[in-house]
Amino acid sequence: SSYEHKLDFKKSKEACLSYIQDAMLQKQWKRAAEFLTYYIESLEKDFSRESVGPSEMIWRMGAEIFCHHSGSSVKEFNSFTEQMKTLGLKRYLKISLEHTFYLLCNGLIDEAYQNLSLAESWRFGEYSATQDEEKKLIQAYKGLLDYYSWCKQKNILLEHGQDGFEDLSVEQEMHNCFRKAAVSLQEIIKIPGVWDLFVKCYVDLLEFYGDHNEAHQVLNEYAYNSKFPANPNAHVYLYQFLKRHGEPKKSLISALKILHDIVPSHELMIEFNTMLQKSKKRKKRRLGLEVIFAALDYAGWKENLKAWSCLARQVKQIVISEKHLDWIKQEWNSRKDWWPAFHFSRYLAKRNWQENESLSYEKAVVAGILLGKDCKYFKYVSHQGCKAQVKRFRILKKFVNKHNPVCLRISG
Repeated sequence: SSYEHKLDFKKSKEACLSYIQDAMLQKQWKRAAEFLTYYIESLEKDFSRESVGPSEMIWRMGAEIFCHHSGSSVKEFNSFTEQMKTLGLKRYLKISLEHTFYLLCNGLIDEAYQNLSLAESWRFGEYSATQDEEKKLIQAYKGLLDYYSWCKQKNILLEHGQDGFEDLSVEQEMHNCFRKAAVSLQEIIKIPGVWDLFVKCYVDLLEFYGDHNEAHQVLNEYAYNSKFPANPNAHVYLYQFLKRHGEPKKSLISALKILHDIVPSHELMIEFNTMLQKSKKRKKRRLGLEVIFAALDYAGWKENLKAWSCLARQVKQIVISEKHLDWIKQEWNSRKDWWPAFHFSRYLAKRNWQENESLSYEKAVVAGILLGKDCKYFKYVSHQGCKAQVKRFRILKKFVNKHNPVCLRISG
């Protein structure tokens, strides 16, 4: 019957789609391509008039297969993409952008630029807000390619100097690329979003031409505008800019404080801690201790020698002076239930000693102060250090034994 025929046809389509997905997951690109061909043929024979909307699915799967299939060529991918653009008119701009990425990955810069130029002038139906946003994205990526051309011209100019007519033409071309790139990039970064690459390129352009105030304003807006999503990189870029231009430490600390609040495990926390420890203000030194403790809460920092050195130096200074022991105690109270197993087990002591003697020393300083002389980590490392006749380990053992009453006050 007609109903049974439609049901069988639908099942075969679903099975074919499942085979494609399975082949892609197993990276069997030739098999996936064959099943995709059958799937497209089945859609052409589908007279059910059901609203299946397969164009985006075919485009996504086809693009992935083309990118990985050893037998595919740029010419074939271009042909496939043009068909997809016609098939999914509402997705024309998205497909054009994907097409651009493929061309760029194959080193076809000029073709990618031309593809973006065609997409930029494309129109379909009533101009919607979605189309407007996609168009700005197309223009922004075109701006990135203009920036790339600007970099090439700049490097030629810097390499050969500014003498002669030929260099003058290079400089003129460089300025043309700058203007086109700047116009495109400054438009996209006005829209709330994560635009790291575009912001970096635009700031580079502004800095090269000495417009530091505009660059600073752009980075401030990107980092602090509440309409934009929280973005750690925005604060990193602002901090790096401020540092490059010799801004006061107060501004640098302010930028890193927000970064610490968002990503306490960021690699810049070592730099932040060092900056805070050099401050004369007690509040900032207190924050420095908090920053380094927070960083070491993360597994990625477990074997970071610089971090353990920073913490060892600070807790040692506090124990010697016996001032601000409450700072250490406050940080330790929230960690004493899990840090011993996380950082100071006998297993870690053996491994650290075998792999990195310096790391094991710094950790032993911290372990001895936080947990006292009976700590497993401290006992193993100090014993091995003394056995190997390393002077600093003997000094460490004497230090922890001498200050053990203070250490016990910290550990509770």
